[in-house]
Amino acid sequence: MRSFAASVTFCIALGVGAPAFAQEDAEGATDHPALARMAGFYLSSAEEQEFASHEFTVGDDVQAIEGRYWQLEYWLKDGARNPGALAIARNYTNALVSRKGRKIYEAIDTSGGTATASMPLGDGRELWVEIGVSNSGETYTLTIVEQAAMTQEIAITADWLAEQLSTTGSVALEGITFDTGKAAIEPDSKAVLDEIGALLARDGNLRLEIQGHTDNVGSPTDNLALSQKRAEAVKAYLVAAHFIEADRLTTAGFGDTRPVADNATEEGRARNRRVELHRK
Repeated sequence: MRSFAASVTFCIALGVGAPAFAQEDAEGATDHPALARMAGFYLSSAEEQEFASHEFTVGDDVQAIEGRYWQLEYWLKDGARNPGALAIARNYTNALVSRKGRKIYEAIDTSGGTATASMPLGDGRELWVEIGVSNSGETYTLTIVEQAAMTQEIAITADWLAEQLSTTGSVALEGITFDTGKAAIEPDSKAVLDEIGALLARDGNLRLEIQGHTDNVGSPTDNLALSQKRAEAVKAYLVAAHFIEADRLTTAGFGDTRPVADNATEEGRARNRRVELHRK
């Protein structure tokens, strides 16, 4: 990441010291480690969240990207040269493209506008950047998301499952995993499955539909069949290991027809490979 920061610094012609009369950065505000600022600007505000979602403009649509989030607002210093709205946007998009990234969207005129670009981070993840320019280039905002899955800090317990099912009627469980292309449940799924079994054992009136979902790797027909088999494998485990009556559990497979994330990335495909429980 340091090498990219140096590249961006060169591309955007940064490194000019701030004049003594210039406004100062907001207290505690810092640039993104991979994206330096345009010369002559100060950082008026900075927000950072460990995990958040932002809808980036992609043509006539938007795409929600989740991960580590920054929103950084820059203002032109008094007396500094205004590079113009288009130059600001192009400097950032060109910098990302130079690092094997891509320009996704641009709608900029002399007054301002928005541009979107991304670059690879490795492991199928991307860094997405939205450049919003206003006041004819006197101010601009970078909204940045480094794709990442949320860290599950709340343990999946029978109590937590009961609360989710009572509140929303369903719960998605990415913690149940299978052998690649198969319906064999991997051993590390046992903890989650046993909590489902404990919930069903203590609530004899609870009935569930177990739904299987896949990513879009492979044919739709094969994915549909695989998702059904995986849902049935979960049911079979609960019946055999926890003596749950089979008629309390139904199964359904939806293959790759109901994605919850972008199948173009590994992180997105991992989220789409999931089991959901729906209260009946």
